[in-house]
Amino acid sequence: MKNDRLDHAGYLWAFSAITASPGAKAHYRRRRDEHGDWHAAAQRNLFNRMIGQLYHCLQHRKLFDEDTAFPVHAAVAA
Repeated sequence: MKNDRLDHAGYLWAFSAITASPGAKAHYRRRRDEHGDWHAAAQRNLFNRMIGQLYHCLQHRKLFDEDTAFPVHAAVAA
């Protein structure tokens, strides 16, 4: 069973993260380009990752850090 409110909130959260966060945008682009995901699939994957990060932050009582959440790959850095 799907929670429609969570689904809609996740869609908005991922969409705003793509436009505001360089790490989230890079993750989205990587899903689109390297994995061949359609927009909705790449955005859903980003939301799932962000939910996992939120869960980790709450479990370990840590603040969100974009550099930890979306590390720069060695290939991108070079």
